[in-house]
Amino acid sequence: MSKKNRTKSAGNRVPKDLYEAELKRLQIELVEMQQWVTSVGARVLVIFEGRDAAGKGGAIKRVMQYLNPRHARVVALPQPTERERGQWYYQRYLERLPTAGEIVLMDRSWYNRAGVERVMGYSSEEEYQRFLRQTPTVERLLVEDGILVIKYWFSVSDEEQQARFASRLNDPMRRWKLSPTDLESIVRWEEYSRAKDDMFAVTDIDEAPWWTIESDDKRAARLNAISHLLSAVPYERLDPEDVTIPDRPDATDYERPPRERSRYVPDIAAELGTKKSGKKSSKNQPAKAA
Repeated sequence: MSKKNRTKSAGNRVPKDLYEAELKRLQIELVEMQQWVTSVGARVLVIFEGRDAAGKGGAIKRVMQYLNPRHARVVALPQPTERERGQWYYQRYLERLPTAGEIVLMDRSWYNRAGVERVMGYSSEEEYQRFLRQTPTVERLLVEDGILVIKYWFSVSDEEQQARFASRLNDPMRRWKLSPTDLESIVRWEEYSRAKDDMFAVTDIDEAPWWTIESDDKRAARLNAISHLLSAVPYERLDPEDVTIPDRPDATDYERPPRERSRYVPDIAAELGTKKSGKKSSKNQPAKAA
């Protein structure tokens, strides 16, 4: 798709009300899918890759939002330590693979070597070529051992990426996302494109294919990613166990210690409404509930 066409289509974004309704439906299915994964002891590995500011983090957040964190986790590794640099390249990633009954979402993965390391010159040509030779074998071994490997590439146009970078500039909650490497991706756009094409040519294997998600519309990208993930996991809906909430027994002779003996967090929330109305509140008075 050309830049012009992608930018034009990005104007037709999914309406917020439709997005929220469909997202809720899909997230309910994700919970049902996780229950199956846990019940049968499946191992699910989902790799999220793509351009900087392509929306990977937002998609991961929506996938994880209602999952049980005891059986699902996000892996987002920092730069390797000195010790890790002396290991086999894949070693620190393989240590984080899912165990039985677990879902692991990798926010970037071993594909750093074929992307940022390749473009920025952080790895040697020999290391890069070794990566291309070994990665299909590594992933086939994972699949052969029973791990379900799902790989997503989030694709964003250069115009939309530029706009997202600009929106982060004055946002104190997202300013940290503007790293020097992120900004360098602007001037190295075509280098990253070639690196991605070369990577796909070797690692888009039948056992673990790449799935591309157009992400100029973040809402559509999230819905499409979750919908596809659900279709890629061969789960069955399990009937939930019957749960009976017991009646609360009558109070006996318990007496709560005086409140003055406890330390309470200041109740700044109680003051929010009074700032507009001008009313004074009873400062930092604890609620009656324990």
